[in-house]
Amino acid sequence: MASDDLASSATAKYLQIAADLAAQIKSGSLAPGATVPSEAELMQRYGVASGTVRKAIAELRTAQLVETHHGRGSFVRSRPPVQRKSADRFRRAHRTAGKAAYLAEAETSGGVPSVIVLFVGPTAAPPEIAVRLGLPSGTQVLARKRRYFRDGIPTEEATSYLPWDVVKDIPEVFAENPGGGGIYARLEEHGHSLAEFTESVQARLATKPETKALALSPGAPVLHLIRNAVSADGRVVEVCDTVMAADQFVLDYRFPAHD
Repeated sequence: MASDDLASSATAKYLQIAADLAAQIKSGSLAPGATVPSEAELMQRYGVASGTVRKAIAELRTAQLVETHHGRGSFVRSRPPVQRKSADRFRRAHRTAGKAAYLAEAETSGGVPSVIVLFVGPTAAPPEIAVRLGLPSGTQVLARKRRYFRDGIPTEEATSYLPWDVVKDIPEVFAENPGGGGIYARLEEHGHSLAEFTESVQARLATKPETKALALSPGAPVLHLIRNAVSADGRVVEVCDTVMAADQFVLDYRFPAHD
């Protein structure tokens, strides 16, 4: 794209530069992992000021086409396969077979899953979590914070909050690895049969800590999902607060058409 083909306004220029670079990425001219031309190169190529180039790169970051690393430049994103999240991941059959939900997902979406445990221990329930658990704000609960990866790429970070009176006599949930089937299997083994899961999902921009944790570009979107695990007696026995890289997931839902 020649610079004289660009519209005269600064806005039109940065959008057209972004569109030109996006076309190169989608065609493969700029391959996954390739370095995006430097700011100086793009200024010369398109005959524009540095501010216009920066706006164009910001557009590409927002579109999740490139990621920028301070001091190194911008690179075309290598996108892992999309992972589909559906209600099927919570089937009791998976827990009985010794598979936690993320392992059940990985089998259907491809890629090599892994997880690191960031924290397991007592904590004061945050206000929103306490409301969901039916507890006063600040009540002691057990927190389990994990970061999940696919093919070595961080995809989501999740923290489970469990009522202390429910888990205090279940030693396995205090371990980094709670055993086959995960914490839901341990809850059911100790009499807390799970009846349903409810989820709420919000799309928003990543915070700075989330950008760092999930290796996202500035301005990247995330999906913020909060799930209640409800036992047969109607009690919420776990709240899971999860942040997911939005470009790496599709949320699948199935629900009956009848009343």
